[in-house]
Amino acid sequence: MSSDGPTAPTTASAVIAASVAAHRDALVALRRDLHAHPELSWAETRTTEVVAARVAAAGWEVELLPQTGLVAELGPDDGEPAVGLRADLDALPVQEDTGHDWASTTPGVAHACGHDVHTTSLVGAALALAEVHRAGLLPGRVRLFFQPAEEVMPGGALHLMKLGRLDGLSRAFALHCDPAVDVGQVGLRLGALTSATDKVEIRLRGTGGHTSRPHLTGDLTFALAKIVTELPAILSRRLDPRAGVSVVWGIVNAGSAANVIPGRGLVAGTIRIRDAVAWADCEKLVREVVHDVVRPYGVTADLDYQRGVPPVVNEASAHHVLTGAVHDVLGPEAEVLAPQSLGGEDFGWYLDRVPGAMLRLGTRTPGGPTYDLHQGNLQVDERAIGVGATMLAEAAVRSLVTDR
Repeated sequence: MSSDGPTAPTTASAVIAASVAAHRDALVALRRDLHAHPELSWAETRTTEVVAARVAAAGWEVELLPQTGLVAELGPDDGEPAVGLRADLDALPVQEDTGHDWASTTPGVAHACGHDVHTTSLVGAALALAEVHRAGLLPGRVRLFFQPAEEVMPGGALHLMKLGRLDGLSRAFALHCDPAVDVGQVGLRLGALTSATDKVEIRLRGTGGHTSRPHLTGDLTFALAKIVTELPAILSRRLDPRAGVSVVWGIVNAGSAANVIPGRGLVAGTIRIRDAVAWADCEKLVREVVHDVVRPYGVTADLDYQRGVPPVVNEASAHHVLTGAVHDVLGPEAEVLAPQSLGGEDFGWYLDRVPGAMLRLGTRTPGGPTYDLHQGNLQVDERAIGVGATMLAEAAVRSLVTDR
């Protein structure tokens, strides 16, 4: 006897596709809600509550973290390691300038890095994986990380590590919006995808004096200028040039009068390094160089070196899982080679502990303008949400199958 009703999906991939399609409008609405109510790092209270309610309603075991953010688990508790999927919750201190009906309602705060898309994609993956589990097709346990404070250092990844929530993982996967890649395409890269990122702040102290008598005082301004030029030059010679070290200053400040040598000065910026080995050596070298540079000028340097994040290094087996998912679900033509970025991403801390990979999620409307991240005019083609949800859910299932 045949049935005229729809045939139930019989594979995990079919269940995922059907779930993402069924929830498409709800996910877009969720993204717009999160986008309209952005929250800064460590203040993602409403975002956490909204996400926790959606995930718990789908049957996930939800644990709210001590400050903000949450961890959720689902699947057979058979003692095997879980595969982890991560999204970040926080917005940026940026004024939005898009004109959308769902634009930020919080002055000076906006989802200008696409974390609302990351979070919504992971919620979509959670809904799909819950249906896979109900169908008896989830081969192991999945752990979701809705992580706070990705945009600050030290960030939420280290917080999760201290809480022990990264323990017991076999692999970890994440995605990041890429407004230079068309929606429907996914950027993949084996090996380093991002770079290590540190912050350095150097405060100089001297006696100060008149510019007519620099020999009687420490010429602090000249010493400050030497740091600005000499530190990048020396690091480029003392570290492996293949590491691609980049030192860029954001603050240079000293003095208030043309004829006065100031007694205080400040220079601050970021140091970005493509290679984890060179990153390990960098702080010690920076401290050595700074003190050597200023010593001849009779001033002293107080250096605050903030070690930020390691590079995101995509491991081979995890990269293979993502490649298979993209080719099988979206088609081989959907894969594009992602260049290594000098940007920092604290997902690198996850991959410092467990193998895993991050993909670049295309968010540009084909033929449309290319926006930049961390800008108030960032616009995202919302079809990317379904692609992101599908890729995260597929990565979890395929990783679990690989490990069995």
